[in-house]
Amino acid sequence: MDIQQPLTLLGGLSAAQFMRRHWQKKPLLVRQAIPQFTPPVSRVGLFALAAQEGVESRLVQQVKDVWKLRHGPFSRRALPALQQPDWTLLVQGVDLHNDQVHALMQQFRFVPEARLDDLMISYASDGGGVGPHFDSYDVFLLQAHGRRRWRIGRQKDLSLRDDIPLKVLAQFEPEEEFVLEPGDMLYLPPRYAHDGVAEGECMTYSIGFRAPARAELAQELLVRVAEDAGEDGTPVLYRDAGQDAVEQPAAIPQRLHDFAREALQRALSEPLVLERALGEYLTEPKPSVWFEPHGAGVMLEGVELDRRTRMMYDAHHVFINGESYRAAGRDATLMRRLADQRWLRTRDLARASDDALELLSSWCDAGWAHSRKDSQETP
Repeated sequence: MDIQQPLTLLGGLSAAQFMRRHWQKKPLLVRQAIPQFTPPVSRVGLFALAAQEGVESRLVQQVKDVWKLRHGPFSRRALPALQQPDWTLLVQGVDLHNDQVHALMQQFRFVPEARLDDLMISYASDGGGVGPHFDSYDVFLLQAHGRRRWRIGRQKDLSLRDDIPLKVLAQFEPEEEFVLEPGDMLYLPPRYAHDGVAEGECMTYSIGFRAPARAELAQELLVRVAEDAGEDGTPVLYRDAGQDAVEQPAAIPQRLHDFAREALQRALSEPLVLERALGEYLTEPKPSVWFEPHGAGVMLEGVELDRRTRMMYDAHHVFINGESYRAAGRDATLMRRLADQRWLRTRDLARASDDALELLSSWCDAGWAHSRKDSQETP
């Protein structure tokens, strides 16, 4: 992607300008970010997704000032009538189930892949919404069908109502108001309060981003580092040959504190252990994701990643779906290109080593990638 090229998606800003001026700083409203936008998922298709096991969905209803929240899957009969006002169906991770939605998400890859999370579709009847709230992550709100009125504001008071099952702000103070029509898009940075209400039947696509909490990330990485910290040969056990007799047996010896601290320091001092753990964590598929084993074929027309595959890299590794591989030289360049553009041409594969081709073939066998001729999506 040319990050200096002006983009209609960003209202004529280049990706570089948007990231510098707006990302995590201030909202951006773009009229006709995608001109003449046609939603790739119909209402019927969205309802069908919400009925599936393994697809995260929620139903939010408001009757006067009483809010109700239910979790799917939902059969069509379990959903309210279309004419009934004030209800919203939220379907998470639609990009994992639809090639066109996945392709739409790729337009936002001027943000690092490590931050891109998923695309949620919300369907709402007239008056439907989820109440004034804030997100802890960046979000692009793309209007797909119908009209939605958004009120937004820089909220200082983030206290929530404690009488309803939703995270709704107790004292919402809007500063601006917009009505979005199909193709319009609103970007909001983290913790920017917003409230969207459908004006008639509408659908909104929310492109969300990952923002792991520091404590959560530390926990995940420590678990993975610990798994790699096994010692070859005989384990090194704690020894205290110089331990004196004690009158206070419940006190933890300082020497044991030191042994524990050294154990952690040794685990973290292993070359690239933290980098490897981070890459594996960031590319771990979501719990609901599963792959269909797929014959590699002969890859005559190239290879491309499955829409559910997460692939990234750093200076020393290539990561794919929670696994890591050391990479260097020409093969590393090839794999990084695959991660960046998510497909390779036949002439790219001609430069690959036998080991790289064997690895790509194994990914195709696992369903992580497909030969281009087997794909219905043309990048």
